[in-house]
This record gives sequence, C-alpha cells and structure tokens, in this order.
Amino acid sequence: MGRITVRRAVARATVGAGQVRRIDTLAVEEPLEIRVAGTPLAVTMRTPGHDVELAAGFLVSEGVIGAAEDVRSAIHCGGPGTDGAINEYNVLDVTLADGVRPPSPEVTRAFYTTSSCGLCGKASIDAVRTVSRFDVRSDPVTVGVDEVTRYPDRLRADQAVFDKTGGLHAAALFDVATGELLVLREDVGRHNAVDKVIGWALLQGRLPLRGIVLQVSGRASFELVQKAVMAGIPVLSAVSAPSSLAAELADEAGLTLIGFVRGDHLNVYTRADRVRTG
Repeated sequence: MGRITVRRAVARATVGAGQVRRIDTLAVEEPLEIRVAGTPLAVTMRTPGHDVELAAGFLVSEGVIGAAEDVRSAIHCGGPGTDGAINEYNVLDVTLADGVRPPSPEVTRAFYTTSSCGLCGKASIDAVRTVSRFDVRSDPVTVGVDEVTRYPDRLRADQAVFDKTGGLHAAALFDVATGELLVLREDVGRHNAVDKVIGWALLQGRLPLRGIVLQVSGRASFELVQKAVMAGIPVLSAVSAPSSLAAELADEAGLTLIGFVRGDHLNVYTRADRVRTG
C-alpha cells in the first residue's frame, strides 16, 4: 500500500522563546479514484491503506452491493500522487460479480469528494436517501450506558497512526453481545474511516451488522447515519454532536443515534429504548 505518514521539517514557535526547528509526522492525504469495470465512479481524498475495504464500503453506502459475493475482484491500476509522481495505489478498479447491476449514472460523481465531505456532488437530499436492503428498525439489540461510555477510550487506545500525527479520524465496530472490538480503521476523512469498517464487514461476510455499535471519533453527520443504515447497523455512537439532518434520518430509519459520549454520560437522540441505564 502507499505511504500512511510522512516526515516534514517544521518550525515550532513558543511565546517569548522564538523558534526551534524539528521534524514532525504528518498523515498522508492522497486521492483514490474508484472505478467499476473500468468506468470512473468517484475520487475521494483519503489516507492510503485498506483501499479495497474503502471501495467496498463506498459501494455498500451507494446501494450497489450488499454481500461479499457481489464483488469479483478489486485491482490497483496506478494514478498520480500528491507529489506529481505515479502512485500505483491511487486508482482501484472493482469488478462486480455477474448479475450485479453497475452503479447508475446518477451515482457517478463528476468531481472529487474531499476528506471532510463524502456527499459533495449529490444533487439533492432526496438523492442520498438511498433505500437500504437491511432493516435496522427491527434489530432488538440493547446496550448499556456503561458499555457505550467505554467505547471512545477503547477507540482512542487503538489509534496507532493518530498517536504519530494527531490528524486522523477513526471508526470502529463493537459487538454488543461479546463486547469485542471487531475492527478499527483510521483516515483523514471520517466518511472514509466508516466506509473502511463497513467494507471490512462486507468482505468478511458479516452484513447486515445486526447487534453492532458503530463508534466514531468525531461528530455524527447525515452521511455517517446513511452509511450505518445501508450496512444494517442499529446503533451509531459519536464522541461529538450529531447534525439535525443526521437525527432526522436516524429517526426515520429506526437507528439509535448517540452523541457527546464523554466521561460517564451521553445524549441519546433517537431510539432511546435501545440504551439501558440500569
């Protein structure tokens, strides 16, 4: 895979003490062009690594695929890096299985998605209310407040690249029944980190993700709720705030949306019946 971090000389300035030259570690941000059967679909700015998972999760979020057998292969083809040189890991071509319909022209995006926005290019809110093949409303899972409040610390403890750079988002899947952290991924884009864990689940044959909590390191936006619903995840927990549109979609889909998970408390915005306090 491509570089995940780079070293760069910086000037560290302190009030009243001047500047000191030092070496800092930065998280790499490079474009990934996702193609389906050779046709460009989207370009996203991401941290290299787990690109097949990223592409698979993206295709789940767009309603193109929903099972591991829907993907025949995924091959890196090469593309330009941020330094102008060819990076063989910056184009990924996905071949779908026979009988799987390719993305519709409406899904194809004529410009890139940034690391901060995964829905740039969508024509309208109605266009992103993709119909999920999984029903999260009927998932009977319940989770204790004491469990959820431990997730952010467990997430942070496994953020190896964040420890070096301080500049990455993270997403993780927790199995409520066992308490196990199933998978964690980091990326400069919060939506990419979520796509990577969903893509991992798809390739492991674990969709829909019933009985699972998706924990994210930042805020809960509309697109993260959308991705959770498309993967059949019943609970989304965020360290920071949700948006109004995120709460609206979560309520509509029957997903439990939790925010401000800090210390020994949290806020439940939708489907509070799934959160046990005793």
